[in-house]
Amino acid sequence: MSESGRAPGVREVAAAAGVSRQTVSRVLNDHPNIRPETRERVLSAMADLNFRPNRAARMLTTARSRTIGVLAASASSLFGPASSIDAVEQAGREAGYFVTVAHAASLDPAELGAAIDHLGAQSVEGVVVIAPQQAVQEAMAALSLSVPSVTLHGAGVAGDEGVFVDQFEGARIATRHLLDRGHIRIVHLSGPGDWSEARARRDGFVAELSAAGLEAVVSREGDWTAASGAAIGAELLAGPDAPTAIFSSNDQMALGVLHASRLLGLRVPEDLALVGFDDIPEAAFFSPPLTTVRQDFPELGRRCVARLVALIEGRELAFAAPVAPVLVIRDSA
Repeated sequence: MSESGRAPGVREVAAAAGVSRQTVSRVLNDHPNIRPETRERVLSAMADLNFRPNRAARMLTTARSRTIGVLAASASSLFGPASSIDAVEQAGREAGYFVTVAHAASLDPAELGAAIDHLGAQSVEGVVVIAPQQAVQEAMAALSLSVPSVTLHGAGVAGDEGVFVDQFEGARIATRHLLDRGHIRIVHLSGPGDWSEARARRDGFVAELSAAGLEAVVSREGDWTAASGAAIGAELLAGPDAPTAIFSSNDQMALGVLHASRLLGLRVPEDLALVGFDDIPEAAFFSPPLTTVRQDFPELGRRCVARLVALIEGRELAFAAPVAPVLVIRDSA
């Protein structure tokens, strides 16, 4: 606090740095014609004084909010969407942007429109749409955004310009790992069919088994929860033609399969090999620790924000390849 008891302002920063208030303003607005040593001196004074720029005042002087909006649908509490939101928020801050999140209460187009209106009221300069479900993608296609936007599908479609994790390849490397371990009776525990990630993981599984000349067996759809994994896992493992390996579309459903296998007296990995997808923080502490496919959400967030900022500034930015998934081998397969 300043001697007057109020939060320090531009005047106090200028005095501490030994520069004019105009110079402080230029540093705040990222003006190019500032010498590096002067910029560092001003930034150091800001840090010493715990200076926080007044966002409203900056909007008045620059006509820019430097704010990015994130539109999240009703499934934003699940690991993948939640991790995507966190990654975008972190990357936005690193890029010098405020990030505001609007959650749509349902997949209804009216709810999505209301969330967009909320972001518009925050004067956002661009919007990141977290759109894992087909219904969200279709509804967003029918809506008109007045600012640039980047959509995170998770699986990638035409025009995504490398701003997605390669779910198809992630499923292939998971399935290939089970094949390399000698398994031929492999079943895929599918995620919800209206999710692009679930469809891409299923397609990758089918492609890898087909390439090996084996029949691809896909379970009925789970809903991403451990409860659905346990129920479907019990069905798959109880019959005479039970698989020796299961590739689960996410780690929570894989946890349910572990529960079902234990109730049936099956040992993992001796009687059943199991691979998940996502590498949630708890996966390393399953019993046994889960072999799974890791998604690089921080890199996904950086790419998303970088592309959106480029669009805001009237530039194009594309990435040559999608974010590569990584197989994390533990004790379950």
